[in-house]
Amino acid sequence: MEKRRLGKTGNMSSILTLGGAAIGTVTQAEADAAITMAMEHGINHIDVAPTYGDAELRIGPWMLRYRNDFFLGCKTTERDKAGAWESIKRSLDRLQVSYFDLFQFHGVDDLDTLETILNPGGALEAVLEAKQQGLIKYVGITGHRPNVYVKALKRFDFDTVLFPLCRVHAAHFNKDNDFRSLLDLAKRNDVGLIAIKAISKRVWPSKDRPYKTWYEPFDNQADVNLSLGYTLSQGVTTCAMPSDVKLWPLVIEAAERFTLMTAEEQNAAVEEVTHYQPISSPREALGR
Repeated sequence: MEKRRLGKTGNMSSILTLGGAAIGTVTQAEADAAITMAMEHGINHIDVAPTYGDAELRIGPWMLRYRNDFFLGCKTTERDKAGAWESIKRSLDRLQVSYFDLFQFHGVDDLDTLETILNPGGALEAVLEAKQQGLIKYVGITGHRPNVYVKALKRFDFDTVLFPLCRVHAAHFNKDNDFRSLLDLAKRNDVGLIAIKAISKRVWPSKDRPYKTWYEPFDNQADVNLSLGYTLSQGVTTCAMPSDVKLWPLVIEAAERFTLMTAEEQNAAVEEVTHYQPISSPREALGR
């Protein structure tokens, strides 16, 4: 599987990231099978969070044997210094590791939250102290509003940004999902970009949901190839795999087939999905 440089971190990440959200609600045996599959296909980057059920506990036993084989990214939804320190310590313990390659402020979707994190007494103070102590190597930010991260990068020199980038968004750009300014700024600042929702299609149209994703995904190989191919052609480093392991073989095959799409191919891929409406966040999806 192709590997790309994750911005100023210098890490060569696989173009797919093992998404911890997919293994937070499965058994250890199911998690083991999924992690084995990922490793067998050359995936060397993990994204996990304490909000992903038991994902940290499922990944922990693997870190005891394979810590050096993975670039490990974790997150916190805590916004103040004390809460962030507790989150860091708890995740280190649950994952059975002594440090994180990347630690991210999770779900920062508005400027008020950003200010709380960055201001005195905010979570950034804990993360920077942990970095000084060797517990964290790089610092990132995540969420569903690219315009927020443009402002965040002007306030602090984040190493990475994790955000949604999909062809349905490109078919319906709005103030919340337009990722183009973020791509430009990240390129200038050498910021590593981690994309999510690459194969998202729309809000679930009914309660019949065959996957554990909060959005309805594209789930045939041709559509997954186009969706992942579009996202990987925008200059991102890696795409987090969807939150249902049943979809992983599809995205792995798409990643292994991937070749950079031409501008014409990208435009055609976007044109195909103009009849779908974009999704901003899990909260929005659940509210419809």
